[in-house]
Amino acid sequence: MPAEWRKHLESAGPSRMRIRQHGDMKTDAILIADPEHLGEHTDDRSPAQLVNTASLNGIVGEAWGMADWHFGYGFPIGGVVATDVEAGELGGAISPGGVGFDINCGVRLCALDVEIGQINAKSLAANLSQTIPAGATGKGGVILDDTKIESVLSMGAEAAIEMGWGETRDLAAIESNGVLDTIERDIGERARKRGSKSMGTLGSGNHFLELQVVDRIVDERAANAFGLREGQVTAMIHTGSRGLGHQVCSDHVSRIEEQYQRSSEGWHAPKWNMTLADRQLAAAPIHSREGAEYLDAMNAAGNFAFANRSTLTQRLRNTLRDQLGSDGGLEVVYDVSHNIAKIEDHRVHGVSCKCCVHRKGATRALGGDHPELASRFSGIGQPVLVPGDMGTASWVLAGPASGANDAFSSSCHGAGRKLSRTAARKQIDPDKLRAELEAAGIHVHTKTPNVLTEEAPGAYKDVDEVIRLTSEANLARPVARLRPFAVIKG
Repeated sequence: MPAEWRKHLESAGPSRMRIRQHGDMKTDAILIADPEHLGEHTDDRSPAQLVNTASLNGIVGEAWGMADWHFGYGFPIGGVVATDVEAGELGGAISPGGVGFDINCGVRLCALDVEIGQINAKSLAANLSQTIPAGATGKGGVILDDTKIESVLSMGAEAAIEMGWGETRDLAAIESNGVLDTIERDIGERARKRGSKSMGTLGSGNHFLELQVVDRIVDERAANAFGLREGQVTAMIHTGSRGLGHQVCSDHVSRIEEQYQRSSEGWHAPKWNMTLADRQLAAAPIHSREGAEYLDAMNAAGNFAFANRSTLTQRLRNTLRDQLGSDGGLEVVYDVSHNIAKIEDHRVHGVSCKCCVHRKGATRALGGDHPELASRFSGIGQPVLVPGDMGTASWVLAGPASGANDAFSSSCHGAGRKLSRTAARKQIDPDKLRAELEAAGIHVHTKTPNVLTEEAPGAYKDVDEVIRLTSEANLARPVARLRPFAVIKG
């Protein structure tokens, strides 16, 4: 029997499928997909999760599933949902499930002033595997005392730079200049302890440091503005707030979930008269005590993530100096958040709205006239970083040259999983995969036994197809394709 949402599915233009409002939905939902993509990825759970998000209090516009949509905690990965912060007495909903446990998991792209033929790829990969701390623990991280961790939580990337972990010029190339507003920084002792040893570490799972070569330029003007050229070496860093962010999310999910009780209609919070289809969507009004505390703590954890990626960038610079005699002319192209909720001004169906935009497994794609962007992106658009898989490619896209797309200035954030981690372990032979990657000139170093199979290329959607759908849906335009040749994973 088909899922209920399929009865309400219709085309909404190129590479867009609309799920019409039904049941408890307060608005429509839009999937970035075409019939062929839907046919290939038949997991009914993620679109059903998107349908559930459309019942959040104060939701405005549509609930969006980017082209890399797949199943997540409460919200689907690839979910973009905005609520009106002025809705009702206490504002629209803010949901930790709409951000995820790895707060400000994100990607930083660095461009080197060297060509692929100028380096020894295998030797450099081996050196990076020794100098870039990776794995589930915080082993090898920068030790932060109470004063330093407070500085990181309040100042983000700038705090890391003041400690010698980064360059001041990097700040202009970081989303929100590497800092999110936080006042109370009410981060529990356990979260602070988990963060005290993990700054400057990759972590495990899908996190990585990857060396790539620019193998195709699609938009010359944008590529020039981003400092990218064919044959050039780039480095992509994908990680977030590590155990600190996970603990912050866990603490606040627990506090908010306590307000919800099972009812005949789903899960109900009498305190706010809010009803949800799934307890994992547990949300609080943004101006409630619980909502405001989560937003503030989330921003503090987000600052830790910015500092973490800054520290890893400097570690990469140091390794390049040892290997090449210089840092390879490394410059940060951009650093984007993939798991965050932000207060932003948007026009929704012609009406101005101050929104809380949840992006879970999605990234901003600002227009080239947005005041937050550095002048070199003027008339070009924000760099949008889309890691694919370690055997195929990643992409750099650009937001609109001016103005904003209608998905709250959002785009996809990666290829998106096709297989669960459990299914990938069962189906993929790690020794065969490693041999195939080496034969293709991709040098992979992993610290955790299962990571290679869990993160295998076959576990992910076709990133080129995801980019095609994103472009056809008019959310962001392709700029450059990056092919991996060295991968460091936890």
